[in-house]
Amino acid sequence: MRPFYIMALLTISSAFLSLGQASMEISVVSVEDNRPVRDIKILIQNENIGFSKEITTNQQGKIRLNGLSTSGKYSLEFDGNDSFAAFYQGDLRLRSNQKASFIIALLPKKTRELEEFTVTSGGLAKINTINAEVSSELQQSDIQNLPVEGRDITRALYRLPNVTQATGFFPEAPNVSINGANSLYTNYLIDGMENNENFLGGMKFNVPVGFTQNITVLTNNYSAEYGWTGNGIFNITTKSGTNELDGEVFYLTRPGPVIDSSSPFAQRDLSGNQVKDGFMRHQFGFGIGAPLKKDKTFIYLNAEQTFDTKDNLLSSPELGVTETVRGSNRFSYFSTKIDHKWNNRVRSSLRVNAGLIDIERQGGGLEGGVSFPSAGNSQKRNSLLIALQNTYPIGGGTAETNFQYGKFKWDYATPENPDDPQVLVRNPDGQVIAVLGHPGYVFDQLENTLNFQHKQTWILENHSFKAGIEYIRSDHQLFGGGNPNGNYDVQLNQQQLDDLAGLNKGANLNVNDIPSDVEVLQYNVELRPQSFGQVQNRYSIYLEDLWSVNSDLNLTLGLRYDYDNLSAIGGSNGDYNNLAPRFNANYKLNDKISIRAGYGMFYEKILYAVVSDALQQNTTGTDYRKQLQALIDAGELPADTDIEEITFDGNLTATFDGAEVTYLDGPSPEEVTSERDAIFSGERRILNPEGFENPVTHQFNIGYQYQVKDDVLFYADLIHTRSYNLFRLRNLNAPEAYPVVYDPDFTQEDVRLRDEADITRTIPIINNSAVINGETLTGVARNVVVSESEGESRYWALNLNLIKDRSDGDFAYRLSYTLSKLENNTEDINFRALDANNFEKEWGPSINDRRHVINAMLYYYPVDGLTVSVAALIQSGQPVNRIPDGFGTTDLNGDGSSFGDAYVGNSDRYPGESRNNDRLPWSNTFDLGVQYHFDLLDNKLEFRADVFNLFNAVNYSGYSNNATQSNQIQAGAKSSNTFTFRNAAPPRQFQFGVRYLF
Repeated sequence: MRPFYIMALLTISSAFLSLGQASMEISVVSVEDNRPVRDIKILIQNENIGFSKEITTNQQGKIRLNGLSTSGKYSLEFDGNDSFAAFYQGDLRLRSNQKASFIIALLPKKTRELEEFTVTSGGLAKINTINAEVSSELQQSDIQNLPVEGRDITRALYRLPNVTQATGFFPEAPNVSINGANSLYTNYLIDGMENNENFLGGMKFNVPVGFTQNITVLTNNYSAEYGWTGNGIFNITTKSGTNELDGEVFYLTRPGPVIDSSSPFAQRDLSGNQVKDGFMRHQFGFGIGAPLKKDKTFIYLNAEQTFDTKDNLLSSPELGVTETVRGSNRFSYFSTKIDHKWNNRVRSSLRVNAGLIDIERQGGGLEGGVSFPSAGNSQKRNSLLIALQNTYPIGGGTAETNFQYGKFKWDYATPENPDDPQVLVRNPDGQVIAVLGHPGYVFDQLENTLNFQHKQTWILENHSFKAGIEYIRSDHQLFGGGNPNGNYDVQLNQQQLDDLAGLNKGANLNVNDIPSDVEVLQYNVELRPQSFGQVQNRYSIYLEDLWSVNSDLNLTLGLRYDYDNLSAIGGSNGDYNNLAPRFNANYKLNDKISIRAGYGMFYEKILYAVVSDALQQNTTGTDYRKQLQALIDAGELPADTDIEEITFDGNLTATFDGAEVTYLDGPSPEEVTSERDAIFSGERRILNPEGFENPVTHQFNIGYQYQVKDDVLFYADLIHTRSYNLFRLRNLNAPEAYPVVYDPDFTQEDVRLRDEADITRTIPIINNSAVINGETLTGVARNVVVSESEGESRYWALNLNLIKDRSDGDFAYRLSYTLSKLENNTEDINFRALDANNFEKEWGPSINDRRHVINAMLYYYPVDGLTVSVAALIQSGQPVNRIPDGFGTTDLNGDGSSFGDAYVGNSDRYPGESRNNDRLPWSNTFDLGVQYHFDLLDNKLEFRADVFNLFNAVNYSGYSNNATQSNQIQAGAKSSNTFTFRNAAPPRQFQFGVRYLF
């Protein structure tokens, strides 16, 4: 950490600190003949921060500026001359790292028109004449007008083109997908800097609405400045203070079931976890921006607090317990940003974001459960970001030097009783009637991240050069595995059950109330309750030239290089050949029409979970090492594999038969450690001796833009991407192939049993042991699994957009239609082939594939102060994976890899069916927002009501969901056309708020 503090101190002392720079290209043309106009003086101002600069157009009629602040609003002004009328364009906002383009179309002056003056306003509906970047954005006004649940910015992201609500692989997974790809690989930025939780993926700090000025999604062919994803980027530009004192104080509430429409299905809270009865949400907070010194120093503060209340039902009739257990969630977000302007080219800023999230699991269940409050726990997701970013003149250009420290702590299950074991209590018939004590596992992750960026831009005649380097260091630590206090599975006799019920402890029952002489059926304990991890270092360098060939044609030529040290895990040399060329062109036919095209290569980072899983589920046991050597000898691993490099003392659970253990007196980890080498495992992992190739995506696009009117823009983009080196799992000890094809006579007798499959494995498994070189070994694994980067995907899309800014009218809208198709042969880092590593048979639609998405945002301003907004989302159904039904098991080939609910969508499939070959019904959701403000004490008081799913449609598809709870797994053949729905999108729900604006 010492080098970081030294660098930060040097940076502060040099007073070159700034947040969020942008650039601008202004093209001045004549309306009469569309020719560029040279020697025109344009005044560029931002009165909010005291910025003013006058620049003259060059021979191409262009002006280029770099290093602009994202604070406040800019205006462009021309006073007029003997040839052209005066011009003014105001209300222009910039986003971080933006290359903004503006066309000033000057009207020739006639003798009778001496006083003519042209005025336009800024907005989204403006043609891009700079590059072929496929992007879209929501500005602050859109975010405030849209119906957004809980002021959670992720609930607005899917309103953007090429973005859909996602099915994730755990409840807290990112809830949006770009281009249908795995949501874990999306890159999240704040003011152009790292905001990624790099263990699994998703936002580190959830930026609230109150601190958001702009949301931009970059979906294809973006600048070489951006990397570490082949998917897409969300960049959030944060608010800044200005010369005007302004801000808000708000209160927002979701009354919940008392007013919402009813549904038989559970819903999800803002964290992605299920809630049902008694749910209610209260939110309050404030934001304030002010000048500390006019035209020089500004501050913006934001604090938002959310409280959820939720009820579970604790129901254990045999213990005489039926009680409602109330729980709560707490989401706390604090942000501040201080900007100081030394002059028009040197500024200083500091941004701090802190998030505290506490999600309670209070016991009980949504429909009734037997988990008692003594087994309660809470999930904590805490984040901290401190960013220092610099903009200053250097060598005739502009430089930006940025530092950021980030911390993310994710304790998935903080126990109410951390020193207790877990106790699973059964009645005399073997049914579970209570779960007490510890949650039974540990997952406590810590990530400390340092992010350094340096970039420079130069304008040399018709070339705008940008070069930069970036370093991201993530120190990962995980305390994970089973319960070091032990887990007991016990069974009461009738007398013990009666005595326990007679205690009348109700919901207060705990592990010490269970009789000491209860029968123990099984006991397991974690043998290595320790923290371990790795440091991930990522290095990037890039160079880009924006070449203005003439007044109509811009070419962007870029080259980027990335290196991720996790590619060298397992003893390999690492993936050093990640050169990524990028090229795009934008040709302006006239001041109304532009065409664009581009190609680029984009490399992804390696999610640390790939390495963490290989460490956590690994072992250095003697028997396991002998099994690995046998796999090397059999050709399943390279002949030069170094077993020392691919093994690690990870977590391991020892399991004991109940006859060996008395209640609460099971052996401790220290007492069992000596036996770990002989413990059989169903599955263990290794580090890949060949390392990894970073996933890479080739992106192609061609687009058309048409400025229909000053406030109306139409654009279309045709997109194709091909991705390689995607992650998946390979079983090195897989059984022989056992293809299950459709046969009307296929019955339960045709199912291959596990024992039958086990003897066909490379290293046969018999009675939980293996014979290797004549020696019977028990410390082996049935499945020896390794992550590999060999998967592929293909994506095609046509995207059509029509945008109208409000301008001076009563309406504004944004209409988007996407026709797309995404196929792959791996879905996730934990994806494995159905049968004998045959991934070619896994080609099919992605779990997040959409064929048709219609997104519409409509704004109506009937009278002053009143805004009515409607957000419509209509989507074709998500893919369905058809799994076996009626055969007594879902594991038809006996390989043990069928996961029931198919956590990653790759369980055994119904005979003859291909992966994800069915579809759920279409979904449609219309959300309504109505807000009205009136003047109060020279300020404004605003009242707002939002109705989500206005028409109370029952949607079984399309909404953000968790794969373990979704409808995308269905039993039976596709031809049966039968569906069992486990979940549905929320019914009609209401949200009310009041806001004081000053």
